[in-house]
Amino acid sequence: MSEAAIDRAAAERLVESSYRQIYAALFRMCGGDAELAADLTQETYRKAWEALPRFEGRAQLTTWLYRIAYNTFLHHVRRPRLMQELSDETAATLADPDPDVATTYAAADEAERLRRAVLKLPDDLRFTVSAHFWSELPVSEVAKLEHITPVAIRKRLKRAFAALRLALEEPTS
Repeated sequence: MSEAAIDRAAAERLVESSYRQIYAALFRMCGGDAELAADLTQETYRKAWEALPRFEGRAQLTTWLYRIAYNTFLHHVRRPRLMQELSDETAATLADPDPDVATTYAAADEAERLRRAVLKLPDDLRFTVSAHFWSELPVSEVAKLEHITPVAIRKRLKRAFAALRLALEEPTS
């Protein structure tokens, strides 16, 4: 086996044994940004591979990799970003990424109205809707729980939608 093949095999074993831990740590550091965590994980392994000849074995390999990952994250955070002055004309054309307060309250009010309407459904319809939509169970799983066919569950959902539509069309008090 050539030296390059041995090196590649060693690199693959290194990644296989530690990738999940390193990615998970970076994912948490990045505030749940999966794409950034994946990029920093790749950068971590690139740096580790370059530094591997200097690894002295005083710490576990995963501890050493975690330290490289942490430093890679810090370097990313501290790296100066290209800043550009924002003119008044440009600022006026940019949309606010957050919804306005009225929209937020209206959505919350609608969600509460829907929740109350679901809770007023007959027991079988309420269970079907809540299991399928709130617990995200597939129709087939809800059918197994209720000991009926998936077709019967779909019919229940259709009846529930009709009842919810009527309840939500009523004016709010």
